[in-house]
Amino acid sequence: MIMIQTREVKTFVFSQYFSDGLRISLGVLLPSLIFNYLGYLAIGVTVSLGALCVSLADNPGPYLHKRNGMLICNLFLFFTALLTGLVNNHPVLVGLEIVLLCFFFSMFSIYGARASAIGTASLLVMILSIDPQTNNSNFWEHTLYILLGGIWYTILSLSVSQIRPYRLAQQALGECIAEVANYIRLKSKFYDVNGDFDENYGNLIKQQVLVHQQQDTLRELLFNNRMMTKESTPAGRLLILIFVDIVDLFEQSMATLYDYQAIRNTYGKTEVLEKFKITIQKIANELDNLSYHVLRNDHPVNTQNFQTELENLKAAVDRVESEFGLNNMVLKKILVNARNMVTRTQKIFTYFNVSELEKEKIRSESDLAKFVSHQDFDFKQIGSNLNLNSSIFRHSIRVAVVCLIGYLVSKILPIGFHSYWILLTILVILKPGFSLTKQRNYERLIGTLAGGIIGSVILILIKDEKILFVFLLFFMVASYSFQRLNYVVSVIFMTPYILILFSFLGENNLNIARERIIDTFIGSFIALLANNFVLPSWEYQQLKKYVQEVLIANYNYLLKVADNMAGKPFDITSYKLARKSVYLSSANIGSAFQRMLSEPKKKQKNNKELHKFIVLNHILSSYTATLISSLDHLNSQNVQPEHVKMIRKSLFTISEMINDANLDPIPDFKSTEELILNIPPATDPENRILTEQLEFVNKLCTDIQKIHEKLNL
Repeated sequence: MIMIQTREVKTFVFSQYFSDGLRISLGVLLPSLIFNYLGYLAIGVTVSLGALCVSLADNPGPYLHKRNGMLICNLFLFFTALLTGLVNNHPVLVGLEIVLLCFFFSMFSIYGARASAIGTASLLVMILSIDPQTNNSNFWEHTLYILLGGIWYTILSLSVSQIRPYRLAQQALGECIAEVANYIRLKSKFYDVNGDFDENYGNLIKQQVLVHQQQDTLRELLFNNRMMTKESTPAGRLLILIFVDIVDLFEQSMATLYDYQAIRNTYGKTEVLEKFKITIQKIANELDNLSYHVLRNDHPVNTQNFQTELENLKAAVDRVESEFGLNNMVLKKILVNARNMVTRTQKIFTYFNVSELEKEKIRSESDLAKFVSHQDFDFKQIGSNLNLNSSIFRHSIRVAVVCLIGYLVSKILPIGFHSYWILLTILVILKPGFSLTKQRNYERLIGTLAGGIIGSVILILIKDEKILFVFLLFFMVASYSFQRLNYVVSVIFMTPYILILFSFLGENNLNIARERIIDTFIGSFIALLANNFVLPSWEYQQLKKYVQEVLIANYNYLLKVADNMAGKPFDITSYKLARKSVYLSSANIGSAFQRMLSEPKKKQKNNKELHKFIVLNHILSSYTATLISSLDHLNSQNVQPEHVKMIRKSLFTISEMINDANLDPIPDFKSTEELILNIPPATDPENRILTEQLEFVNKLCTDIQKIHEKLNL
């Protein structure tokens, strides 16, 4: 147990989250220390503020995207700080600025996470520049110091990226492998005869969302970087090859060979299901081992003896037929899939051998680029979103109105000298959706209250400034390390860090703690009310789009099976793009459903039907993955007209749902009619399994259609 906990701590230390925490802490703290040494602490704090704001735009991604994002962020910070300085002594103009800039920068969410972070950074510098205490000197100087801090952090971050160009991708890969391992571990629970199906499918869908997020980040890091895709760079080739195999392994783990409930009913009294569960869990453990060593930049070594494990598993499968008199064909299929997962896992370990790595080739750079999502920065996107049907537009208006209210409250109520904390709380908490705002609100309140108590106790008991500075460093690094990993933990560490920081600036510690807690509660209350009554956005309003996307993705995915039956050449790039689309759409609708469950009951619609729709689509894509993994066997020797008829019927059923939703045209299902021609009788004994799988897919499509009708979108 101690060893496991020690490895978890080491995994965190080697992760990108801890690296981010160290980099941001260094970038923010160093200017203040240097200027304090020179006797200009106030200037140092302003420079640190510029560094802190730009750090928000330092999201994981390719070097070029990080550089451009931080440079643009510096530009907006400069003009925002300058404008705020010009109007700072005119409350009416400040109120007008808050409304206009809050709306303008909130609309940046249209262009993705990095642009949204730039908007948030700009609003942060506006709010902190409103504080009279930051404008005792000329506002031009204040603006230039903000810019100096932003440029300093940009140089620091880009320098670190250049010194260790592969490290960020390596960390992201290690974390992605760990999430896939967690997914496989959840999948093993389907072989537990006492497990809860619905609960496990719910957890599986949540985990699939996390896996997709990690994979999407990695695609951008790996495939948008020419240094990675060059054949001449072994480090880049190693990362790409591991990632490609991990994605393929994830697909194999998704594969569903048969109805799990039927498997339990048939083989539950034998020992074979428990053995499958243990074997799959050991595969997950081996992936955890691989993840740990990738994070450490170390040479991994196998920890599991899968040869013995698979032999014992095969013997258990054989005993099902010899001792219990049950047909074990399905179990043999599952065994083949488990063996393939083991083979692929062990193959990844061979890449760390230089001679083996040199034998492997990666696909062309142009093919890799197709897997990366490209963000269009056309200004027309803003115009097309300037209507109440756009959730971003509604959110932007909400932020503008609520921040103005927060500003007025801070001026009316005599709370203290740091009433900008009300605006900061509103800015951080308000999200486009109700559920995200509710969650962030809860986390902010709990974190601030707990952190305020911790910080106050430390300041009351400890008077030695050197010890307090050590605490400041610890809380600072911890806060920035957890800001993307666990927000409530980040706030718990952030609050004492801020209290200790203000104590060094000569502020009354307990008054600051009281003021911060009160301001946070006021800001949270305003944000929560606004999210209910100021142009609220509810998840059910977005469901139609997500339902359409997942249906189209599953149609195109299943179409790859039909194409193979028709004897069409297998295009690996086209197939993997279809698979990526399934992962993305499944993650989107799963996330939307989870968010809807956090909304008020009266704003939730068709919960049970939607949950079943998501689960059935997940099962459908899993069965499709199974069929595709058997493409080599789907040839003229075992494909019958009845198989073609079933696949055509399934495609037709899905296409009916898509056409009912009034979507753009999609490939016509009738294009598969040619499949019924010139197909000889099947002779393969495994033909029955294929028939049963296609029958189950057909039944799934019919069940999905029934649920789709009940959704009444």
